[in-house]
Amino acid sequence: MSLRRLPFSPWHLVLAPMALLFALPLLWLLVTSFMSDAQINRFPPTIVPDSLHLTGYDYVFTNAQFPRWFLNSTIVACTVVVSNLVLCSLSAYAFARMRFRGATALFALMLATLVIPFQLTMIPTFLIMKELGLINSLGALIVPGLVSAFGIFLLRQFFLALPPELEDAARIDGCSRLGVLVKVLLPLARPALTTLAVLTFLTTWNDLAWPLIAINSSEHYTLQLGLTTFQGQHRTLWSALMAGNVLTTAPVVIAFLLAQRTFIQSLTWSAVKG
Repeated sequence: MSLRRLPFSPWHLVLAPMALLFALPLLWLLVTSFMSDAQINRFPPTIVPDSLHLTGYDYVFTNAQFPRWFLNSTIVACTVVVSNLVLCSLSAYAFARMRFRGATALFALMLATLVIPFQLTMIPTFLIMKELGLINSLGALIVPGLVSAFGIFLLRQFFLALPPELEDAARIDGCSRLGVLVKVLLPLARPALTTLAVLTFLTTWNDLAWPLIAINSSEHYTLQLGLTTFQGQHRTLWSALMAGNVLTTAPVVIAFLLAQRTFIQSLTWSAVKG
């Protein structure tokens, strides 16, 4: 059978093995989470376990504060995502459509912050959070991520590509600037908003460095920080660690699958417009 008569694109012959290769670590993580510590530490390693165990999941839900950590991560990630969608939209619209003195210099200065590594800003950020009285609270994890320069840049580029005639027509009908943004631009910018939401959720959910600095009470641990307690200097609870990683990875995978269509649409749109 020729390649032209295949019921799918010939590219699938290359992409399918690559997708399987990238999925192998996730599959191995899932299988290992149902093993006992003895099976995990066996050498050579067991590819297909002879029996399945729930000891890791049992430890996660009974001997640890995992549900509390899950709730903390959910609160932090969802709050940061919502705030980025709102504040980045307002800022991006101002940079894209409103003309004011110093707009170009201010936008360039904002973009310059993207090249500053976190290691240079963590101490000033810590001192600011300490002065605000937010250290060792979820507020210390939320406030620094309320808005991002990348989100403003992404939405600004999207707004610039939209025809201004749409806004002019809405203004003639009596819409205010905020009404134009909410009723006209944001519905059209749903692919860009979805992309920003997914990337922001992924970054916030997987963050470990900043919670490790700002949080010192297990009651306010996030998932990533809480999982580090499963690793000791002399003994690591591998089954619990793998089970915790499965439960930590699941929301990220689910979020991407739900937003996959609009996420890919945004990338395709950007490629065509670029």
